[in-house]
Amino acid sequence: METEETLDTKQPQAIDGEEKIKILLVDDREDNLLSMEVALESEGYQFYKATSGREALKILLKEDDFSLILLDVRMPIMDGYETADMIYQRDKLKHIPIIFITGQDYAENSMYKGYKAGGVDYIQKPVNPQILRSKVAVFAQLYQKNRLLEKQEEKLRLINEDLSKLNAELEIRVKDRTNELERLNQELKDLNISKDKFLSVISHDLRNPLTALLASSTKLNNDLENLKLSEVRQFLQIIHRTSNTILQQLNELVDWAKKQREKSSFNPTRIKLSQGMKESIELLRNSALQKQIKVKNLVPDDVFVNADSLMLRSILQNLVTNAIKYSKQGGEVILSAEAQESMVQICVEDTGIGMSSETKDNLFKRGLPGSSLGTNKEQGSGLGLLLVRDFIAQHGGTISIDSSPGEGTRFFFTIPKN
Repeated sequence: METEETLDTKQPQAIDGEEKIKILLVDDREDNLLSMEVALESEGYQFYKATSGREALKILLKEDDFSLILLDVRMPIMDGYETADMIYQRDKLKHIPIIFITGQDYAENSMYKGYKAGGVDYIQKPVNPQILRSKVAVFAQLYQKNRLLEKQEEKLRLINEDLSKLNAELEIRVKDRTNELERLNQELKDLNISKDKFLSVISHDLRNPLTALLASSTKLNNDLENLKLSEVRQFLQIIHRTSNTILQQLNELVDWAKKQREKSSFNPTRIKLSQGMKESIELLRNSALQKQIKVKNLVPDDVFVNADSLMLRSILQNLVTNAIKYSKQGGEVILSAEAQESMVQICVEDTGIGMSSETKDNLFKRGLPGSSLGTNKEQGSGLGLLLVRDFIAQHGGTISIDSSPGEGTRFFFTIPKN
């Protein structure tokens, strides 16, 4: 006959500081339950008792952290083997070892049946207290060690999680720091490029008008007594016009430098190309006259481009300066343009000394003398043509060269059409 669950109210202390060892005792006779409890109570275990297989299953529905089940084989309605089979059908209970308690001899068939049901050992009735304590102690220690291992594994898992979080945080910090360093490095590179561009603009945009200014003032200073009044007026007009142009270009350069710093230096507008050509080469005429070089502007009046005026002027002055510089006495520089689908192709052609294939290949490489275009002894810094390439690229255009030694040079570049 089944009875209600009987739970020992004693609360023994944990063994060696670990949590209590819980043991489920199952037997249909109260005296057998009592004898097992008495034999084991000095070890400090916590007992749950059931007088039937069904009652044992009810307990296991509520509690599943037992370290051991001592299960009587012969019980009415549901014997020990059937109970064990029912217990091990639940995944949460498969880890609990079962020791069968039997009054029969250790017949091989019975033992096989018990082991097949999931049992790990047998104890024969009448139960020997010392054997019982010894076998239970083995499983109690095994349970404690497993629990300790589980706790250590949990600690290790938490440590690994902390390390993973720390590693992820470090990766983010390193990535942020790397991005910041890359940004700063890019800013430094941009500053260096801006510095090079600024120096090149000053060099090419102001050197020629200053040369013209110096030449005119030197003429007046050295030959004033021999000059006619009309000639004096002509030189004074050149000085006045050139000084105003230099002042205007300096103001534009200062404004351009501010925009470079503010990342807004590129400001394209609608420009009449023939007029832009005329303004760009005006200050170069004195250099051309000194070598008796004709500068022809063949650009049609109906061609308009969408370009940054300062950049376009720098591009043209750089290319025309080089054309004059490397042209022979009495040569010719021709400026022309041809409208294409969305771009205008501009050509700066000279009758100069030309250049070799090697010079053309290295012409736009930073650090090489980009202005030494042939066998001429004059050497340039290379910044001018680098500036030309960069300004054209900012407009979305391209630049190419057609040249051979002794046959002159043609620079082709494209600028968006307007």
